[in-house]
Amino acid sequence: MSGLAWDAGDLPLLRWASAPAGVTVAFTSRRGGVSDGPFRSLNLGALTADAAANVAENRRRAVAGSGGDPAAATMAWQVHGAHVREVDERPAPGRFLEPGVEAFPKSDGLVTGLAGRPMMLLTADCLPIAIAREDGHRLAVLHAGWRGLAAGIVERGAEAVRGRATAAVGPGAGPCCYEVGDDVAGILRDRFGEDVVRHGRADLWLAARLALEAAGVTDVEVAGECSICDGERYFSHRRDRGTTGRQGIVGAIRA
Repeated sequence: MSGLAWDAGDLPLLRWASAPAGVTVAFTSRRGGVSDGPFRSLNLGALTADAAANVAENRRRAVAGSGGDPAAATMAWQVHGAHVREVDERPAPGRFLEPGVEAFPKSDGLVTGLAGRPMMLLTADCLPIAIAREDGHRLAVLHAGWRGLAAGIVERGAEAVRGRATAAVGPGAGPCCYEVGDDVAGILRDRFGEDVVRHGRADLWLAARLALEAAGVTDVEVAGECSICDGERYFSHRRDRGTTGRQGIVGAIRA
């Protein structure tokens, strides 16, 4: 994990330190926010029972802490698919700092060549992935669970970056904990080979790396931190049986 490093402080962020020049990417934890109870404390997800005002403040902190402008940020209505939406100068629905007021377009990936436009996606066991063009001129962020990986979200993200790229895979469900049934195991093995499921547990980290390498992205950093294992650091939909918050990825091309 030499290319990924934690910031200390009140708002811990796992930064992609080896990202191409001009690109900033940070993965959040559950720490450093204002929410209470099962959403303690940096819950970024509006589709929870958390108060909208808490989510808005947490989003503001996450983007500002990563070095971006919260007022310029965007995100997506995630549906476990493989669509990657271009973030450009055209207006799009969604209000980042007014959770629940207006829905964002449906996608599980965002890509941009615009400077100063932070992009956020949310996870709570699925993988957050960043793919950046080596010259720093384009950046994609992805939400990738087993469905998205099988459907090709990684390949779509790499294609959208349009050139030689490097990538970082953030924290998510690890092969230590992510149990799957025979149906999911079969889909993943057919797509990525036998090694991605062992003893009834899926290795999404490996599946993501294999997908990235198949798409031509050979410089890949993997956090290797399991959201299910570490309840003090991460939200986990599976561990917490659905009543939990969301951490996320924040990425931008510096203005």
